[in-house]
Amino acid sequence: MTILEGIPQATHRGEDELPFVDLGDGVKLQLLQVDLDAGLWVIRNKFAPGTVVQTHKHTGQVFAFTQTGAWKYAEYPEINRAGSYLFEPAGSIHTLTVLEDNTEETDVWFAIYGANLNLNAEGQVDLVIDAAMVLDVYLGMCEAGGHPRPPVIGI
Repeated sequence: MTILEGIPQATHRGEDELPFVDLGDGVKLQLLQVDLDAGLWVIRNKFAPGTVVQTHKHTGQVFAFTQTGAWKYAEYPEINRAGSYLFEPAGSIHTLTVLEDNTEETDVWFAIYGANLNLNAEGQVDLVIDAAMVLDVYLGMCEAGGHPRPPVIGI
């Protein structure tokens, strides 16, 4: 018997095992992990310069790490650049805005608990995005794009 026998093992995914799908409006999505029971979805987004994501409210905590490019929330002065880490508490509301003068895609990793409540101009919920929806959309878009079923961690 080895020391690792019977111990839970780490799970690895290479970047090219999980394709990016194009959501339109300058946003690409890669789903890395999903835990439907915990309401967790871990994604990577690539945003084109000038992309604006609809104003939304988070029902749970969000953790973000910027790998390339630059973005901010329209409601705050801070700019997230490569190497920046951001924590968003449950209940936060903001509009993700990618800087227009970026010379490359902005690449951000997010771990999201709960749902994004997309808000219309009147502040009313327009769309609810949660782990189950992201999983369904991602798998459907992968299939439609001719990709084999991706080995998303958690499914």
